Amino acid sequence: MTAVDLVVRSRRVVTAAGVVPAAIHVRGGTIRAVADWRDVPAGARLDDVGELAILPGVVDTHVHLNEPGRTEWEGFATATRAAAAGGATTLVDMPLNSIPPTTTREALAAKRNAARGQCAVDVGFWGGVVPGNAGELAGMVQDGVRGFKCFLVDSGVEEFGWVGERELAPAMAILAGLRSTLLVHAEVAGPIDRAAAALADADPRRYATYLASRPPAAEEEAIALVTRLCRDTGARTHIVHHSAATALPLLRAARAEGLPLSAETCPHYLRFAAEAIPDGATAYKCAPPIRDEANREALWQALAEGVLELVASDHSPCTPALKQLEAGDFVAAWGGIAGLQLALPVVWTEARRRGHTLLDLARWMCAAPARLAGLAATKGAIAAGLDADLCVFDDAATVVVTPALVRHRHGVTPYAGAELVGRVHATYLRGERVFDGTDVDGSRGALI
Repeated sequence: MTAVDLVVRSRRVVTAAGVVPAAIHVRGGTIRAVADWRDVPAGARLDDVGELAILPGVVDTHVHLNEPGRTEWEGFATATRAAAAGGATTLVDMPLNSIPPTTTREALAAKRNAARGQCAVDVGFWGGVVPGNAGELAGMVQDGVRGFKCFLVDSGVEEFGWVGERELAPAMAILAGLRSTLLVHAEVAGPIDRAAAALADADPRRYATYLASRPPAAEEEAIALVTRLCRDTGARTHIVHHSAATALPLLRAARAEGLPLSAETCPHYLRFAAEAIPDGATAYKCAPPIRDEANREALWQALAEGVLELVASDHSPCTPALKQLEAGDFVAAWGGIAGLQLALPVVWTEARRRGHTLLDLARWMCAAPARLAGLAATKGAIAAGLDADLCVFDDAATVVVTPALVRHRHGVTPYAGAELVGRVHATYLRGERVFDGTDVDGSRGALI
């Protein structure tokens, strides 16, 4: 028998086969076996968590870490510690909001150098598709990016330009040849520009003003374009932070056709509804926007069906000043929600009240994101041969979100004051406990 360093066991281990009593045998950071609960080899350290659930470590494939260049917004040290406290063991960093953005091989090297030695959990990187960088794509794949992100509308930062069909079609053909994935911010400018003209005199403090400024048609037209280019090029394509329920039939049709097109949604779209967002509450601003209650329930249905395959945080923080908290100006405020550490309990709070299970949670937040990022051989499940990335989760405990709880660089979040169900008791990264319920070990993360 292979020697075992560590056994982590529970009466409720979340595996692909179900939630079962099991002893997870770990050697050298890798799961060697998911064994009978009673099987504890002599000499192995035993961490018995009783009835607490053990999930795979969360894989969050949509985070904006902002370093280098905008570290006053967020950084590798703060974000990865927040991730560990939230049960996440793997993050994949978006290519914009850092300076330089990750759109060249040189910029990717700068990003990796900035991250080195700072990470509490494993971190991978998406590259970016922007006008004029087609010649960089193959080199960035060679250097290890997990795929590429593009915008079809203004990204909000001048360093990361947006692409139209003229630039996107050849880029997708290149990525198809490289067997790489394209992630798309699926809004186009036309409907947004028309809405802006109609709202010129509207009150910028009203959430209704902001909601009307990003109409569902922007997502519908973007997804129609991307679906056509996916069909033409065969490029593996993924829609990030899907919001508009009216565009779900387009995703269903693409799925029925067998196109390599997938989509995600985010905790804030599954938790909040436009009707309950107060005017002036700019912590809720994101793009695409949080829509109405009926829209939210349609997203839940699409997630249950598999039309939406995964949930990722879209953690996109900034400084409190950029959120225009005092002015409450939705038009001027930065659009992004800070919620990395809270993603797991937020989704679980809403999922359990709709009858979903821990198996669903693991599928949406662990297995599917790992597949998207090309990490399924090592991450996203509790199974022999994978990294021993584990989240010990009390799925019945309640937690109130206070400033003291939040480990992001800034505490500005729409979840402030919320009572959530689910508390992370411990997080293991390759068999090492990086969060013990109180403290985070910030030194064990690798760049992947």
